Amino acid sequence: MKPVNGDGKPAYRRIQHSIQKRIQAGQLKPGDVVESERELAKIHGVSLMTARHALAELAREGMVERRHGAGTFVAPPKIHFNKLMSYTEQMASRGLAARSRIVSAETVSNEPEIAARLSLGTASPLIKVARVRQAGDEPFALETCYLPADEFPSFSTAALERGSLFSILEREYGTELAYADEEIDATGADESTAELLSIPHGSPILRMRQLIFSTSGKPTTYVVGLYRSGRHTLLIRRFR
Repeated sequence: MKPVNGDGKPAYRRIQHSIQKRIQAGQLKPGDVVESERELAKIHGVSLMTARHALAELAREGMVERRHGAGTFVAPPKIHFNKLMSYTEQMASRGLAARSRIVSAETVSNEPEIAARLSLGTASPLIKVARVRQAGDEPFALETCYLPADEFPSFSTAALERGSLFSILEREYGTELAYADEEIDATGADESTAELLSIPHGSPILRMRQLIFSTSGKPTTYVVGLYRSGRHTLLIRRFR
């Protein structure tokens, strides 16, 4: 029987919640050392086994990394690509606050390939927004989104610094997103991308191109995401 606290929750959950709160508040950042099993057991008044179980569960969830002979460290946030989720939702699932910085926002009509992917005429105007996505103070990805300008009039980029593109489309335009076709490959960071992501020029990055469809099956958004290497996990479930 696992030890429990006053609210009936297992003691190891209390330890997990405490560490998660500190990560979310920015008191613990990626790469910071987390207390050892022995220290956590003493702080929370639990057995060594309970503290060990708490850290093992956090490691399984990807919140921390356990390095043999070195200790336990806060893991860099990772994106799991097996479910269509906004970046804000991804970070919330990790107990982290998502932050974005808009690099550019403009209406363009010189992207014929992307317009065609969105089932538009080649010279159709597109809203183009480039954002650096952050977890804490660390740049995580560079995402460039394209939307049909005629279908989303009066689109405001100001809300994107505070919230999710998915939620804006659903809340303000009644467009519910359902699924995406994705192309994923590896590439090298050009000079501009490297500077925005704080990595050396030419560093390996993951490139994901998404064509996102609404529940009616209409192509709605095209996104090109450039992710720092080591900040992603591709999880595929196979059946036979």
